[in-house]
Amino acid sequence: MASDEPRLSPQAALYRMAIGHYVSRALALVAKLGIADLLEAGPLDAENLAASTETNPDALRRVLRLLVSVGVFREDDHGKFALTPLADSLRADAPMSARPMVLLFAGVHIQDSWKELEYCVQTGDPAFRRRGATDPFAEIAKDPEDAAIFDAAMASGTRAIAMAVAALYDFSPFRTIVDVGGGNGALLVGILTTHQHLEGVVFDTPQVAERASKEVAAAGLSDRCRVFGGDFFDEVPSGGDGYLLKHVIHDWADDEAITILRNCQRVMRPEAKLLLLEGIYPERIDQSLESRGAAANDVNMLVSTGGRQRSEAELRSLYESAGFTMSRIVPTPAMVSIIEGVPRT
Repeated sequence: MASDEPRLSPQAALYRMAIGHYVSRALALVAKLGIADLLEAGPLDAENLAASTETNPDALRRVLRLLVSVGVFREDDHGKFALTPLADSLRADAPMSARPMVLLFAGVHIQDSWKELEYCVQTGDPAFRRRGATDPFAEIAKDPEDAAIFDAAMASGTRAIAMAVAALYDFSPFRTIVDVGGGNGALLVGILTTHQHLEGVVFDTPQVAERASKEVAAAGLSDRCRVFGGDFFDEVPSGGDGYLLKHVIHDWADDEAITILRNCQRVMRPEAKLLLLEGIYPERIDQSLESRGAAANDVNMLVSTGGRQRSEAELRSLYESAGFTMSRIVPTPAMVSIIEGVPRT
């Protein structure tokens, strides 16, 4: 079926790519200002929105019209702006709200890192090394607002992953699941809620573990889920039948990733399973959504953390180096696969 959009010249197509940051920065601003929340009760003009957000009405109108042009908001004949399905997802209290994700990926922290792309390509190092930092997550933790945005962004995507993993993977042989680098506990909360026979352990840095304890308690799971703080480069909790790592290994270069996996292998019983939840880099990159997502995430890992998105062959090699055999891969509709491994004896 032919597209209604006219075919762009190469120059016009490249121009459109080059100005992509216009929309991302505008999205981050309206998410920060809470514009979608203000429009939940109905359409408002720029004057009313500006009064509520302490902004300039004319400037705000111009930014909102940029987002109207890409379908985020709608403007009626009276100059009032209204929600669309996209904008509705920007509301803070929307189910699986996209607001934290927009604030993280279109916000200052990651955007500033991408300014250093040339440095990253020249050196192979992530941007934070140029600033003299040694750990990107410690940098985020220094600012409570950044930490809260990071937690919320990770949790918002994790809910869909938890639903998919809980539905597609057979957890019936397990009794205790250890979520290594489990963040605020959203993944394990989702799995434990679905599988009532399971108990769980959330393991992350002490600062993150403190926040996870509150989330676990709020979900009413304190009797079935314990939370521990520590450093997965030193050790991880023992006693699990399954060890989950969601979007952890792709944050790290091979040497660090192998250290984390070896620390899991060291405490696992022979019958225990390693369950890595990550996207898999395609064998060949094309213009599919899968390829775009994998390639974009891979370069963001280069820039932001020093990690990488890995292919099936690279993951298999990583498992072998850490003392595991990759036993199977279970695809899910949530843009991650369950990459199962068993300890080698």
